[in-house]
Amino acid sequence: MNKSELKKDLYKLFASIRSEKEAQMLLEDILTPSELESISKRWKELQDLSNGVPQREISKKLGISISKVTRGSRVISEGAGGAKLFLKRLGGK
Repeated sequence: MNKSELKKDLYKLFASIRSEKEAQMLLEDILTPSELESISKRWKELQDLSNGVPQREISKKLGISISKVTRGSRVISEGAGGAKLFLKRLGGK
């Protein structure tokens, strides 16, 4: 199985999630606690950026490097559109 097929299977998996509880069960099973914390921080970073929180404040609050926050800003402005879609869908700007 090539990388493209592996990714496609993962996308199908996430598309099949029907509830917050199912998402929790899946993510807690397939991710390590460290991975789950990292992804949770990444999502919070994107939410804060979307709400106009200054990058240095986000960096300090979440304990992540300013370069990660800057990358998050680029994701919002130049990414594939997924971050913007879900930020808007879940109440962000």
